Amino acid sequence: MTFIDLTRAYHYFGWTQARTAVFARFALLAILHVAALGYMYQFEYGTFQISLALLTWVLLNCLWLLILRRPAMAAALSLAMIAALTLLSQFKFDVQWTTVSFFDFMIIDRETTSFLFGVFPQLRAQLTIAAIVAVPILILIWRHDPIRIRPRLSAFAGTASICGVAILSFSVPEEPWEPFQGVNHISNFARSGVTSITELVTHGVLDSDSSVVNGPVFALDEACHAPARRPHIIMVLDESSFDITTAPGIKVPPDYKRHFQSFDGKVRSLVVESTGGPTWYAEYNVLTGLSARSFGRFKFHITRIAADRVERGLPKTLRRCGYKTMTLYPALGSFLNARGFQQTTGVANFIDRDQMKAGEVEPDRFYFDQALTVLRRERGQQPLFLFVYVTANHFPWDAAYRPDLTPGWSGFGNTAEVDEYIRRQTMSAHDYSEFVARLKREFPDKQFLLVRFGDHQPAISPKLLEPKLDDKAIGLRIMNYDARFFTTYYAINTINFTPADLSAARDTLEAAYLPLVILQAAGLPLDATYIEQKKILNRCGGYFYSCANGAEARRFNRLLIDAGLIKGL
Repeated sequence: MTFIDLTRAYHYFGWTQARTAVFARFALLAILHVAALGYMYQFEYGTFQISLALLTWVLLNCLWLLILRRPAMAAALSLAMIAALTLLSQFKFDVQWTTVSFFDFMIIDRETTSFLFGVFPQLRAQLTIAAIVAVPILILIWRHDPIRIRPRLSAFAGTASICGVAILSFSVPEEPWEPFQGVNHISNFARSGVTSITELVTHGVLDSDSSVVNGPVFALDEACHAPARRPHIIMVLDESSFDITTAPGIKVPPDYKRHFQSFDGKVRSLVVESTGGPTWYAEYNVLTGLSARSFGRFKFHITRIAADRVERGLPKTLRRCGYKTMTLYPALGSFLNARGFQQTTGVANFIDRDQMKAGEVEPDRFYFDQALTVLRRERGQQPLFLFVYVTANHFPWDAAYRPDLTPGWSGFGNTAEVDEYIRRQTMSAHDYSEFVARLKREFPDKQFLLVRFGDHQPAISPKLLEPKLDDKAIGLRIMNYDARFFTTYYAINTINFTPADLSAARDTLEAAYLPLVILQAAGLPLDATYIEQKKILNRCGGYFYSCANGAEARRFNRLLIDAGLIKGL
């Protein structure tokens, strides 16, 4: 059949070239919407999640229609947006084990972008190729989109979809564990938007009193009249470490508990603010002396928020007392803007994984060797503050990490994961003991104050602590901050040095007080903020945010805001 015959046939059946063109353009619009439906079906799980994703799809289309009025163009741009969102969410989940939230886009910073491109160097090229391919396609769609939608109709449909998203989000609030599943990228993002905006409107980013009547006035940059001889201070973050014998039925080596003892033989408990994962909550606690819980739902982004805003910090106090301040950080410094946050608190020299030429996970002795290198290089009269991370005990524990470092090791009859966890703790204890021995040997005339702490319990601990509870019951306990799931340890050790004052070193202590413990133990004078915080410690018996349902923390935050030590929050 010739082209003329085909044309006659089309006319015979009522088809014209114009109708064919219109049909093709409607087909393009249908294809874009079907592609979006297929995309949602692939990444969204559950009727509720798919419904929320569909409403989000309608909302995006309506927003573009208000601007462009072209439905095919609106569908193409909306499809590109949900595809980009899903891709970024998958990237984030691969690195941080959590999906993208609305708040991620509210606090985009240079360090986070740098981290993304550093971890995924191929992403820059992929985005460039995608742009080169997408722009001509969008131009073609623009030129062949004959339909125009009235703005009034778009506004009505958009408003209805916003109401639908809000109603669904409020009726089924997002659970804290959902972003850690790695699915439902679109619906989780939509719900987090409703939650974030509601939280901002009702509570703001930081929980603080509106005012404090007759409160103390904190002076900025107080002078520090420190003693002539001050100990080097080494603070060690012991990844995922706690005394596992607090769980019933666990068998451990005979000298297991020695690692948790201080120089005076005491075992002290530290109440932290996360369990199973977010190290950066403890970072915020021990560097600022404040509570991550004051940030409510925004605490997951705490280091990104606090950078350039929360200037109260242990390192800054130590610098006023003549210390050089350094951090040995086991990840990229751009991770959650860790470098910017720590520099804001007073860390003058932030040394990250790349600078140390470290791998993903290193034995603890690697970081202790780095600390020794710094101490050798910085020999002199100026004391040092070193914040050292050790990571051998990082998850997962379902495979043996560096079995060559524990020859002849055999388990104790616990589950494989528990025995692996204990084996790694044994490695950590050995490497720390070696580190202390080398400090004594290489620096016989120097004084050292060493403070170690567990940043959070491991992800395997909840079921070990409460084997009779199901996941839902455990989840409720964790959401209500049952201290049993948030208790690790802190230990104080010394070399050639006797702590000046241990009155703050309670048997059970919230992590926000650890800077106070360090300053007093080192014999350094307290500035007005720490004097006030010590009063809170005495009133609350070692608790901070947990005291008076957060009232003491809210009051203290307001005092710091009024003093200019917390800005823009």
